Amino acid sequence: MERNKRRILTLVLLINSFFCTGQQKLESYRQQIDGTPLSFTMQAVPAGEFQMGSSKGKADEKPLHLVKLDAFWMATFELSWDLYEPFLYKDFEISHSTSKVPEQVDAVTRPTKPYLDMTFGMGKENHPALAMTHYNAIQYCKWLYARTGVFYRLPTEAEWEYACRAGSAEEYAFGDESQLGEYAWYKGNSGGKTHETGKKKPNQWGIYDLYGNVAEWTYDQYLPGFYALPKASLRNPLAPPEQLYAHVIRGGSYDDEAKDLRSAARLASDPSWKQLDPQIPKSNWWFPEAPFIGMRLVRPAKAPSKAEIDAYYDQPVIPDY
Repeated sequence: MERNKRRILTLVLLINSFFCTGQQKLESYRQQIDGTPLSFTMQAVPAGEFQMGSSKGKADEKPLHLVKLDAFWMATFELSWDLYEPFLYKDFEISHSTSKVPEQVDAVTRPTKPYLDMTFGMGKENHPALAMTHYNAIQYCKWLYARTGVFYRLPTEAEWEYACRAGSAEEYAFGDESQLGEYAWYKGNSGGKTHETGKKKPNQWGIYDLYGNVAEWTYDQYLPGFYALPKASLRNPLAPPEQLYAHVIRGGSYDDEAKDLRSAARLASDPSWKQLDPQIPKSNWWFPEAPFIGMRLVRPAKAPSKAEIDAYYDQPVIPDY
């Protein structure tokens, strides 16, 4: 009898070990950018499921639908100018590197230098990088891959909302609008500008500024009726970006009202954000009239193949108009 109990206990431990391994329990970590003094932190986001959207919000937030997601990491903070400038300016990267810039890094296409101050006078050190296009954001991820050997990308819309909610089904992860000022820079408290990242409270999973400061790119094409499609409820859903406009932006910014910062709120990119651009065709790299757009990194727990990585980073440029 005692021997059978020990065998059963051993079997239970083996099964538990198998499932813990299969669930890929993640740990948060710090990523060093090789050859530079720069680093950033990534928060572990567990696999799970949640009700995506809102039954009380705008039409494009309906219907509520069950989404299942694999585990991933999400950047603790929005991407700051400190981490973005080495990609933006080659001379800056060289002067701020601790060793020679590797050939594979130097081969990555960089943005055209902007013709105006893309900080818009709001601050640079530890402030979120601004006004990059969707294409620009993906090319930054490619540069980071060349620097680190680790695949980073934009979050999918579902990943973004799941990480933002952090287990909550309310309009905000922390409860109601009355607490918004403790967690976000928005129109009611920002003074009309961005602020240093991480100065407000994080959500339950340790991620800062998902609400406000700058709105954040996701990878998805903006499709107003996507939630009603069967594929919206698949595991790891995605509306693949196939057109230049519009892409989904989440989280709201320092210039948005509280209602636009809700966990389920969706915003679509717009060509009017380039009206001031004097170039013909318009730049593929910058939105001079969108000083409220930024980005945040994600890393999937399951690393994609080299072919999948190349396909993500090397999509052809779609000329703007």
